Amino acid sequence: MIGVLLAVDPGAASRGLVAKQWQAQRAPADGPALSIGTCSCGCLQGAATLPVSGPGYEVLHLDRNRRFGHPLLVEYVERLAASARKAKLGPLVIGDLSQPRGGPTPSGHRSHQTGLDADIGYVAPAGVRAGHLDARDRERLMPPAVIDLKTHATTKVWTPKVLSLLALAAADPAVDRIFVNPAIKKRLCEAPATAHAAWQSRLRPWWGHHDHFHVRLKCPPDSPQCVPQEPPPNDGCGTNLAWWFSRDAQATHTKKAETDQARAEPTLPPACAALMPPPS
Repeated sequence: MIGVLLAVDPGAASRGLVAKQWQAQRAPADGPALSIGTCSCGCLQGAATLPVSGPGYEVLHLDRNRRFGHPLLVEYVERLAASARKAKLGPLVIGDLSQPRGGPTPSGHRSHQTGLDADIGYVAPAGVRAGHLDARDRERLMPPAVIDLKTHATTKVWTPKVLSLLALAAADPAVDRIFVNPAIKKRLCEAPATAHAAWQSRLRPWWGHHDHFHVRLKCPPDSPQCVPQEPPPNDGCGTNLAWWFSRDAQATHTKKAETDQARAEPTLPPACAALMPPPS
């Protein structure tokens, strides 16, 4: 069904072309750091580059060229890794941030466009040590799943350190929200140490996210064209959370996937055009 939809969608080719144009930009745009637009319709000027390896973390999949972000995001990742290291929570494995100039990607995300989003594994793959990761492993390894998507049960790699890491990540005042699997949110809502934490509302349940969590920072003060999301309406626990385990949630997920395939790519803010090189 989805394959047919893709085949007859008249806008698919143009959407892919736009994303490939942004993917083709291999270096950040000059100028002061600016996050422009929304997380799913925007771009990034003056991006900082997250080093491949640092105290307490390793970046995976360099071939994707998505380790760029607003300087505040790079600082956040480094800060979280250092804190996790101090708390003996194991090395962090970092997935996608943004492309060098943000913008839409040909695969993997509709968000991550303004340099304010980062994917971080709950648990590092077996054997990974910060500062000791060869090039081959860096490209092929994936963070292991800590939740079984069918049963909502924890897998064998789950440990209480997952909740400790999320508490550390969400408590940072730069964070707007963090997307986690609903089964993980449920555990955070039920754990006495985290149930009533001030940052609980920043952790939002979302489909998938069984092997990594997705951090989104607030709009930076230096970026007047950054469009913030509405604040979370509740703490995400109780009846709000129960829906995620219902048949209606499953049906909504299926419908959303089909709708996303057919949706036209939104028009980027005018300021993004200045970040693309002139046509040759």
